[in-house]
Amino acid sequence: MTLRRWLAVGALVLVALLYFRPLKAYVDARAQLAQRQTVVQRLEHRKSTLERRLGESTSVDTLIREARALGYVRPGEHLFIVKDIPQWRRRQHASRHAARRGHRR
Repeated sequence: MTLRRWLAVGALVLVALLYFRPLKAYVDARAQLAQRQTVVQRLEHRKSTLERRLGESTSVDTLIREARALGYVRPGEHLFIVKDIPQWRRRQHASRHAARRGHRR
């Protein structure tokens, strides 16, 4: 009777060992599939964002805005480059502050 139990236990251990690698491969494959699906979703989102940006970039208003950012002007227009705006703002603030102090006296 104990021999039959040991044979049954041995058979179960053998079956478990034979199924271990395929089960491990299956679990690993499912994990990789989930990971790749996440990557695919991110790439699809990026693609839709790029397609939207491409559609926007071909509009006339966007092209004009980009051209102006690069320094292009329309024929007949004059380009003015303003420098040191922060310094100008500080001077304006100081002069307004001085004018208020002088006005209170």
